[in-house]
Amino acid sequence: MSLYSEYYVSPKSERFVSKIWCLDNSAGENLIENKLVLPNGCFNLAIVCGNAIEVHTSKKKYEMNEGFYFCSQMTNKVLVNIRPQTKVTIIQLHAWTLSIFPQYDLSNFTDSIIEIAVSELPFKINLKDAVETILENLNSYFEKTVDLNPDQNSIEKVCEIIKLSENEISVSEIVKTLNFSQRLIQIKFKSATGLTIKKYIQILQFRKSVDQMIDTDIEKRSLTEIALYNKYFDQSHFIRKFKDVTKTTPKTFNPDSYFLSKKR
Repeated sequence: MSLYSEYYVSPKSERFVSKIWCLDNSAGENLIENKLVLPNGCFNLAIVCGNAIEVHTSKKKYEMNEGFYFCSQMTNKVLVNIRPQTKVTIIQLHAWTLSIFPQYDLSNFTDSIIEIAVSELPFKINLKDAVETILENLNSYFEKTVDLNPDQNSIEKVCEIIKLSENEISVSEIVKTLNFSQRLIQIKFKSATGLTIKKYIQILQFRKSVDQMIDTDIEKRSLTEIALYNKYFDQSHFIRKFKDVTKTTPKTFNPDSYFLSKKR
């Protein structure tokens, strides 16, 4: 049984849901400890079954017993310990997904986790549901959500521009493209995601560089090439930003210590 696995919603639901990923130590007799997760610009809804997991963010340590948890945007690496007979199923939501629920203000909610009641969820889901059942219920809910929201709102538009930009892009360029008030969109973006637009850009930039390092032979591709390809000023700038998040250098980075996305 694989400790880490990924599952994917329907193409239509992918507008709001990135994927489901599972950390499965349900058959294990030993603690899985000191595994790491990198920020990726998404929110996560975690369903913990069995004993518990410990999660250390840059702010505090959380003991997550059986239940449902909402995980904010993370800006630094997160350390995870998974106790025996424990399985965690995680629904990964795009940065703009929460913006379709304007009643939530996430301005000051980053690097944090809160326990929530199942009744607070907008879609039907149970603690012991199999992944296949969760996928079915998510697709049913979010496919209807897409139909009810055919047009992108301002937060989704900002994220789309950042995602599709081939060159380094500034906040001023984004608001000029969309003809928005810079102050207003900054406030709206932070309320919906907990991040500034600039920080969101930096997180995507960093994660893209890590994924590229893993998918290529770093001995064949220099750090300078990776840095410039991912829009850092130079190699030194890349290394400094890399250390800010991982507390290690690209050369000493060990992918086996991390739960990293699978290449689809």
